Amino acid sequence: MTDDAQEPDGDQARPGDCAAPGGTAGRPRRDRNRPSEPSEELLELLHDVLRTVRRDAAERLGDDITPGQLRLLRTLDRCDRPRRLGELAVALDVAPRSVTSKVDQAEQDGWVRRVPDPDDRRATLVELTDAGHDLLDRMSARRHEGARARLEVLDDDEQRTLLDLLRRVARD
Repeated sequence: MTDDAQEPDGDQARPGDCAAPGGTAGRPRRDRNRPSEPSEELLELLHDVLRTVRRDAAERLGDDITPGQLRLLRTLDRCDRPRRLGELAVALDVAPRSVTSKVDQAEQDGWVRRVPDPDDRRATLVELTDAGHDLLDRMSARRHEGARARLEVLDDDEQRTLLDLLRRVARD
């Protein structure tokens, strides 16, 4: 386990904390002993569970893949055809140069390939390789394992209740 994944001791800053102990200039630090709003706690808990499941899956796989690269691969997986870099930039809501570097790395890792655009000889398309599909399948399986492990702290009735409540909250 890396140092940044260990539990903080006492007043040490936690990973992701932006302010030093004592708060930022002109703003008092939020009292962690004060009960948070239910909406705030829901967001924090959902974020913590999902981050932990993603991190555990990545650690178990041992693949050197960043969240941004994984997002690129997932986006390509949802596409009905290979895409141009500009289309991927729009879909990912990032600068085109950012997509270029992610595609370069993913291509080097064997997860994507560039192919000629049949409609424009000057353009290049990007598609997932079989290795990219396999990686996504393994990541998905590992995430499901991690989610199951999180749910195992609850008995069967508690799991059903949690899922029923989340379904109600998730409805539009």
